[in-house]
Amino acid sequence: MKAAKPGSWTRWVLSLLGGTFFGVSGYAFYFAEGASYLQDDPLACANCHVMQDHYDGWLKSSHAHVASCNDCHLPHTSFLAKWAVKAENGYWHSYKFTFQNFEEPIRIRPYNAAVLQANCIRCHEGMVHEILPHPTQTLAPESCVQCHRGVGHGPTL
Repeated sequence: MKAAKPGSWTRWVLSLLGGTFFGVSGYAFYFAEGASYLQDDPLACANCHVMQDHYDGWLKSSHAHVASCNDCHLPHTSFLAKWAVKAENGYWHSYKFTFQNFEEPIRIRPYNAAVLQANCIRCHEGMVHEILPHPTQTLAPESCVQCHRGVGHGPTL
């Protein structure tokens, strides 16, 4: 009987673990319609049932025909920044929804609120330039949505 080479069991176990990881990850990506998140279709945000109310509210909002989810919720400073935030948000969304570890109602994180605020100003700068603070001052991240809460997701959210 031929003896196994040193390390062959280790390679076999690592191959099995790697194959299992990639197989489960691939199935989860397929089952969760992961490819849809690489697009700009707001319907992808409603893949998770907890986001359905947000999607329905957006359909009824004043922004439904002029802005998608990505227009408001992702930075527009660079391609890399946009995809880094999209990847981070996707990771936390999938983690929290998989393990049912999220608050209801869903709350925006401070960094994402700052992105949202910057996008409000970016799109509406011509309208709001006179009420914006001096460049050395900053607005609180929730400033626009404090008064205009229902604009992006409809009056009920």
